[in-house]
Amino acid sequence: MFKFNPASWIPFTDQTVLERCRNLSGEALEQHWNPDFRIKVVADPRALFIGDCFTRIKISDERDEKLVMVFPNPWPIAYQAIAELISRFQVDCRNVHIFAMDEWADEDGKVAPLDYPAGLGHSFVKYFYGSIDEKYRMPFEQVHYFTNENVKSFSSILDDVGEGGADVIYSACGWPGHIAFIDPDTQEFHADSIEEFKQLGSRLVTQHPLTIAENSLFPIFGSSGDVANVPPRAVTIGPKDIQHARLRFDMHCFTEIDGVSSWQRMISRLAIHGPVTMQVPMSLNQELRTDVYVSRAIARPIECEEEF
Repeated sequence: MFKFNPASWIPFTDQTVLERCRNLSGEALEQHWNPDFRIKVVADPRALFIGDCFTRIKISDERDEKLVMVFPNPWPIAYQAIAELISRFQVDCRNVHIFAMDEWADEDGKVAPLDYPAGLGHSFVKYFYGSIDEKYRMPFEQVHYFTNENVKSFSSILDDVGEGGADVIYSACGWPGHIAFIDPDTQEFHADSIEEFKQLGSRLVTQHPLTIAENSLFPIFGSSGDVANVPPRAVTIGPKDIQHARLRFDMHCFTEIDGVSSWQRMISRLAIHGPVTMQVPMSLNQELRTDVYVSRAIARPIECEEEF
């Protein structure tokens, strides 16, 4: 038997836990010790995200109630679909406040502006807000994105607007187990205990190498592994914002062009069935009210596929 220790820079390396998570697949992924952490294997979580988001906005209009939502980026296809539904069915977004959860920053901490084509705020404003018919859009002051001026206050703004926190946070699991850019093993999110970690708010961070590698595969950077084209730092919401939200909606569905290979298949298992740990920040959601949707592709067994 050939045995080895994982590379030293990998955030989570408990071999017993890793092996247990590798062996989970299919319906076994849906079982969890917390009944409020509801896991479902579905064909495509992105379709459910579109439906959930539109339904909440429609109910907000019908009941004339404030709705505060936090979104991942970039996701132009999904945002244009939501905007089309809003416009087609004439849903008034007057009560809706939308927040982008993160943005790129350069080595000096300068936040990417809205005119940066690969920017997360750029995608959010252009494809979500900008795609909604003007008659039904929320006022632009209800569209919240990171700037150089609001990095440290972003969590406070979210708490104030949401009267204690967001109604829902939509998110996907990153390669090192992050939500937004809440990466493990970063100086900016260092904490001496998990309880201290939970109270950390928005800030400037240095991205984990796995995060840079992941993002280099996104279309905004050419889907080419061009790691030198990914900004080295970012600004992001913090664990406090995740904790304060009334509901979390987590999606596990990233695959490559073949629809099979995925860097997410293993980290998703660790995030939803590993220990609750700062080394896998998304794992903290296991203690909270969370709707978790895993695609069939991600739920496939993890197996050694020998050449033939």
